[in-house]
Amino acid sequence: MSNSASKTKWLTHSALYLALSVLLPLVCHQLGPLMGRVMLPMHIPVLLAGFLVGPSSGLIVGLVAPSLSYLLTGMPPTYAVPLMSLELPIYGLIAGTAYMRLRLNVYVALVAAMVLGRVMFALGLFVLGMLMELPYDVAFFFSSAGPILSGLPGLALQIVIVPIIVAAVKRRSH
Repeated sequence: MSNSASKTKWLTHSALYLALSVLLPLVCHQLGPLMGRVMLPMHIPVLLAGFLVGPSSGLIVGLVAPSLSYLLTGMPPTYAVPLMSLELPIYGLIAGTAYMRLRLNVYVALVAAMVLGRVMFALGLFVLGMLMELPYDVAFFFSSAGPILSGLPGLALQIVIVPIIVAAVKRRSH
């Protein structure tokens, strides 16, 4: 494949996952107002961009998706945009790096991306809490209102669906 065709393919696939990162939350929010916070629908296309297109695509899709989605749909909520803009690029970058460059098993790469992305979210939440004098401390992060427990269904969905999609796309492209 020529360099130009390769760049076009990268751009087209990255754009697809960016579009999905806006559309999937819209569909999810039709099920209920808190479903985005519970199911984490924007995370799946970002992870797929990292796994299937590469770490740079995952990084860029993860960085752009929260702001683009907010501008087009009003979601995620304003306070979540900077936090997700820290978390999601890490998801895409780590997934792509661990899977494509380090050749780690898809599950190991996925869990590494999820843990490191959530750590980045926690750090952002902690700093935001300090700057705005909000009760965002370590205890909040693990409380029932915090992002870990409220996002467990979404994290479980990612562990089930992302490896299946990655395997299906890899099998189809070979």
